[in-house]
Amino acid sequence: MIQNLLVANRGEIARRVFRTCRDAGIGTVAVFSDADAAAPHALEADAAVRLPGNAPSETYLRAELLVEAAAETGADAVHPGYGFLSENAAFARAVLDAGLTWVGPPPEAIETMGSKVESKRLMAAAGVPVLSELDPASVTSDDLPLLVKASAGGGGRGMRVVRSLDELAEAVEGASAEAGSAFGDPTVFCERYLETGRHIEVQVLADQHGTVWAVGERECSIQRRHQKVVEEAPSPFVDAAMRAELFDAARKAAKAIGYVGAGTVEFLAGPDGRFYFLEMNTRLQVEHPVTENVTGLDLVALQLRIAEGERLPADPPPTVGHSIEVRLYAEDPAAGWQPQSGTLHTFEVPDVDRSFTHGPGLRLDSGFESGSVVGVHYDPMLAKVITWAPTRAEAARRLAKALAAAKIHGVVTNRDLLVNILRHEAFLAGETDTAFFGRHGLDTLAAPLATEDTERLSALAAALAEAAGNRARATAQGRLPSGWRNVRSAGQRKVFSVADREYEVVYSLTRDGLKADGFEAELVSAEPGRVVLEVAGVRRAFDVARRGGMSYVDSALGSVALTAAPRFADPDAAPAAGSLVAPMPGTVVRLAVQAGDTVKAGDPLLWLEAMKMEHRIAAPADGVVTELPVTVGQQVEVGTILAVVGDEA
Repeated sequence: MIQNLLVANRGEIARRVFRTCRDAGIGTVAVFSDADAAAPHALEADAAVRLPGNAPSETYLRAELLVEAAAETGADAVHPGYGFLSENAAFARAVLDAGLTWVGPPPEAIETMGSKVESKRLMAAAGVPVLSELDPASVTSDDLPLLVKASAGGGGRGMRVVRSLDELAEAVEGASAEAGSAFGDPTVFCERYLETGRHIEVQVLADQHGTVWAVGERECSIQRRHQKVVEEAPSPFVDAAMRAELFDAARKAAKAIGYVGAGTVEFLAGPDGRFYFLEMNTRLQVEHPVTENVTGLDLVALQLRIAEGERLPADPPPTVGHSIEVRLYAEDPAAGWQPQSGTLHTFEVPDVDRSFTHGPGLRLDSGFESGSVVGVHYDPMLAKVITWAPTRAEAARRLAKALAAAKIHGVVTNRDLLVNILRHEAFLAGETDTAFFGRHGLDTLAAPLATEDTERLSALAAALAEAAGNRARATAQGRLPSGWRNVRSAGQRKVFSVADREYEVVYSLTRDGLKADGFEAELVSAEPGRVVLEVAGVRRAFDVARRGGMSYVDSALGSVALTAAPRFADPDAAPAAGSLVAPMPGTVVRLAVQAGDTVKAGDPLLWLEAMKMEHRIAAPADGVVTELPVTVGQQVEVGTILAVVGDEA
């Protein structure tokens, strides 16, 4: 029996495992890097051990430190979570060699499936359909389009789509470098790329006594940069006959390697319903909650019981209803999916009310809380928001409503994108293949929920809330309206910006009520944190929170983050023309040019690594690199000048 479990991971998956341990009466041990010292997962475990440093290579990827932490705390078992060392056979062996229980499959199974190249060959021999492997050195134009993939790891890292042969060399180099950084193995290979495929995966569970379950399928086709964004169970694409074939193939895959524990067999399905083995993830998946929601199972609890030697029943439970999960990221989809960092001042999702059992409700799995800091060292996923309902349409509607009503202050997120997807007619019709973003346009899908009219009203509400706050703090004549005069002169003036849009608010609070230039609104009430306006006969409430020079306004019309314009601008603060500044904190990992080089628009200048992904910085126009003030390995902050491209002489 497991008495004390160390989770060799961080964030939401560590908290997820801890939750099941508490229910089962199992003690918990967390590990944390310096960057995670105040993270929720480090604070809520029974014991926590520091891993000195910040980068994954210094901390969560150090197998010997994790085993030492287990010994120091008296842990008798290790759960790897997902990512990091969860699919590292050497780590699994180190845990077992230390006399600990490994909550995962045998190291041999991890090793077999750890190489996507070797695993495909084994699956083909077991009768599982596969896409043939292509050698990057021998591909031709007839093989296009193709996908360059890392042999180890997952999560979309080390992957590039190639549509012309002149892109191949850079794609292989970039994928190899990214894979080496993320997984410690730079090996890559190629396979044919299906432009409009469906990403279908089957959850499997296998005990130590030969029972193998295919618990249900999930669809995870809506992806960005080959990372999943929306997941659901069951798939709207899979019918009963296809489901039977998928389950049979998944069970064959698990049995072929003597699998034990929870795992996922991933397939790519074409429009004709034919499917091909992609890989087997020998761990728990990020999207496991949707399977839990439609089956009522606690997959982590089953992992623990299997590790303790328990038998599974002969058959898994049936699936009931529909569950959808979205991944809420700190990133800006409209700006090339740039990851974001900073303090998450407020993080509140309404109506979170359920866990694993059937019943209409909302589930939140997150490694962050209000006040948490989103750093630059790890994946930018803030949370998984999951819903269950009797039908797919109901699940989508409820999830969209909860996301739209969430208060998320401090970092830019993909929240509006997720709501737009869930409400899109193509999504509701089940048309969710891997080309979803390309077909429907990222500019449309990433459009803010708040219209420009909503932004204007939110700016007015922010100005009135600020005025109310000023009066509440006033030590003299605090009950007088803001800007009050015996004889009215100019009104109060505030200027806010949202993206590239600017809103000027000029208003007065008079004996006859609110007078605001350009607004037909009546003020019902104004407090520092809440303003109620009546617009065209309809009352609207606006919740307002101020942090530094930002005002965050939430209403049923949409959430708006407003930047207050400075009263006096510094003309010397603007960077020189042609400057390329860091869009995020990160590390310079490669340089493609030197100062003095002539470049064309779109040519790569350098690559930044942030949150385990590489980001290409390209020339904005034809010209000459007049300055290149950074070096490989240099850490840069947001706004750091990376290069300057001037006109050709």
